[in-house]
Amino acid sequence: MEDVLRMMLASDTPMPWQAVLVSLLLSFVATIAVAMTYSKTYRGLSYSRTYVQSLVLGGMVAAALMLAVGNNLARGIGILGTLAIVRFRSTLKDPRDLIFLFASLGLGIAMGVRAFAVGLIGTGVFCGAAWLLAWTEFGSRQAYDGLVRLELPGAASQEAAIRRVLEQHCGRFVLVALREAAQGETVEHSYQVKLRDPDARAPFVADLEAIPGSRNVSFYWQEATMDL
Repeated sequence: MEDVLRMMLASDTPMPWQAVLVSLLLSFVATIAVAMTYSKTYRGLSYSRTYVQSLVLGGMVAAALMLAVGNNLARGIGILGTLAIVRFRSTLKDPRDLIFLFASLGLGIAMGVRAFAVGLIGTGVFCGAAWLLAWTEFGSRQAYDGLVRLELPGAASQEAAIRRVLEQHCGRFVLVALREAAQGETVEHSYQVKLRDPDARAPFVADLEAIPGSRNVSFYWQEATMDL
């Protein structure tokens, strides 16, 4: 038993520097692909440049750790103990961010243990799947394009005029709220709308502003506010 433990704790043969360099460069290439895929397919307002850079650097650190550990059990236990006392304070609100971080670390580990085929094929398949899901908008259940709000005088009803504009520009719409404003002098109308032409937002808003007495017309695009 003592002989087996001594063999496990013994230092392994030093790795050639060329092999170390190849592993780190391949981990850099793989994680760059993951980071670029994340950056190009991201939707929302919480984009962080430092997080994208962390995807690259985290994968390279994972590769370096695996190269340092090698087949040496003592090194592995030492690194595990070191990482156990480190406290990571960053929080990720989006589960997709966590998956990309995990993918970056996993690919770095693959390059670090010199499983290059696994790392390169895994990079291609993962990035391809991420692009496909983003392009097809897989999982999307968006029934409306956005929310439009406008204020009208409380004394004069303009429901017919609003409906004409909505029917002209929208394939589907629904009134979600009516609220008094300015101590009852105006009424705020809120509609969820599905535009016939998503690029015709400016004419839609202009026609709403042309309704007599309308003011404070605003249009909130749902895709841009989904992470607020």
